[in-house]
Amino acid sequence: MDSAIRLSDIRKRFGAVAANDGIDLELRFGEILALLGENGSGKTTLVNMLSGIYQPDGGHIYVRGSAVTITSPREAQKLGIGMVHQHFKLVDAFTAQENIQMGGPGGRAARESWQRLLSLQEEYGLHVNQSIRVREMSVSEKQCVEILKLLYRGADILILDEPTAVLTPQEADALFSMLRRMRANGCAVIIITHKLSEVLAISDRVTVLRKGRSVATVQTAGTDARKLTELMVGRPVELRIERPEPVRDEELLLDVRGLRVKKEEAIALRDLDFTLRGGEILGVAGIAGGGQKELCECIAGLIKAESGSIRFRGEDIVGFTPADIIKMGISMSFIPEDRLGMGLVASMDITNNMLLKTYRGNRGPVLRRSDAKAMANKLIRRLDISTPGPGTPVRQLSGGNVQKVLLGREIESGPRLLITAYAVRGLDTHSSFTIYDLLNRQKERGVGILFIGEDLDVLIELCDRIMVLCRGECMGIVEAKETTKEQLGLMMAGMRKEEAV
Repeated sequence: MDSAIRLSDIRKRFGAVAANDGIDLELRFGEILALLGENGSGKTTLVNMLSGIYQPDGGHIYVRGSAVTITSPREAQKLGIGMVHQHFKLVDAFTAQENIQMGGPGGRAARESWQRLLSLQEEYGLHVNQSIRVREMSVSEKQCVEILKLLYRGADILILDEPTAVLTPQEADALFSMLRRMRANGCAVIIITHKLSEVLAISDRVTVLRKGRSVATVQTAGTDARKLTELMVGRPVELRIERPEPVRDEELLLDVRGLRVKKEEAIALRDLDFTLRGGEILGVAGIAGGGQKELCECIAGLIKAESGSIRFRGEDIVGFTPADIIKMGISMSFIPEDRLGMGLVASMDITNNMLLKTYRGNRGPVLRRSDAKAMANKLIRRLDISTPGPGTPVRQLSGGNVQKVLLGREIESGPRLLITAYAVRGLDTHSSFTIYDLLNRQKERGVGILFIGEDLDVLIELCDRIMVLCRGECMGIVEAKETTKEQLGLMMAGMRKEEAV
C-alpha cells in the first residue's frame, strides 16, 4: 500500500512541556490506523499539526511521499487531509447542503457539484436529508454531514477524533460500515478513540503514544485490549470493573415523581419517575440531548422544574437553589458535564479550586489555604494527577487530570448523593478505571450515585440499574446484569423496555 502520511521525529513544545517528543508514524492508503494513548500522551497535538492548527517545532511531515509544511487548515485541505473534530464545525442555521457546499461555485457548476454530492452519498452510504437544517439533526446525522463535507472537498486522508462518543451501538455500527467503505475505496483513515473494543473491531494497525513518544505500532489482528493497555501505561493493568453488591438503604435516598422540565419553550424532561437508594449506582443512558443534562441540573438546584417532585430522604427540594440545599444540610455533590465552565475555575490553581468547595464552612474572616493545599496534595498523590504541584492553574492540565481534580474534590466533601455527568468522557483507559474504582468505594460507603454515561459496556458492568432516556422520556429502567447493549440501543432510539426485549 502507498504511504498517505509519514511523520519523522515530530516535536512540539508548549513552554516547558514536550507534547510531542520525536514521534514517528506512518498511515497508508487503504487502511484504518488507530491512534491510542493516555490523556496527555500527545494524540491531539499530533493530529492538530496534521490538520494545520499547530506547526511542529521540529521533524518532517511527508504526504504522498513528498515533504510538506502544513501552515493552516486550508493547506491541509489542499493536501487532501480532513479532520472530524469531537465538536462539529457546522453552522446550525444552515441546511446540510449549505454547510457542505459553503464557499463553492454557483450556476451550472453548482448543479454539477450537487450531482457529485449525491454520488458521494451513494458511494459511501452517507444518507442525509440535504434540506434539513443542522439544528434539527441527530448527532449521527451531523457526523455524516461533517464526513460528506470533507469528501466533497477532496479529502482522501481522514482523521476522526472520538467519533462514537455520543452514538448508539447501532449508529456506531453504521459509522464503521462507512469507514470500511472508505478503506475499500482507497482512503486512509486515522481514528482516535479510548474504546479498546472499537480499536480491535475497526482498525488494521494501532500506533501507541506514551508521554509524547511513539512506543509501538502493532497489527490489530495480533494484539488484544490487555496488551494495548500495557503499551499505553507502561506496565500491566487490570481491565476489570468491579461491581460490589449494592448495600441499598431501606429508606429511599432520592424519589423523583412526575418531573417535568422546560428548556427554551421545549420539553426537556417529561413526567419522569425513578428512585435511587444509598449504596447503589443508577446509570442513565441516552443519546446526547435526551434530557440527561437537565436532569442533573434540576436535582442540583441549578434549573427549576415546571412540575413534579424531587424528594431527598423524604423532603421535596424542587425549587430550592444550591445554596438552599446546602443550608438544609443535604450532602450532595455534582460533577457536571462542563468541567471548566461549571465545575472548576480554569484560571485558578488546584488549591484555590479546593477552596471553592470548603470556604463556606471556614471559621473567621481568613481563609485557611493550608487545609485546601493539604487536600490538593492528597488528591495529587491518591489519583496520580500529573501536575508540577498544587499551585498549577487548572487550565494547564490535560482533560483527564482536570476530571480527577473535580471528582476528587467532590468525593472529599463526603456526599450522600453523588451525581456524575460523563465522569470519564475523554479519559484514557487507565484513568477511567481509576474513576470506576473511586465510584465503587463510594457505593460501598452507602453513597447513592447517579451515573450519566455514554459507554454502554461500562454502564452494564458498573451500574446496578440503568434508566434509558429518549427525548426527555423514560423508556424504562432495567437491571444491568440482565440487559444487553442491543436492548439499550433500541431504547435509546425510542423503543419502550417491553418492546426492546
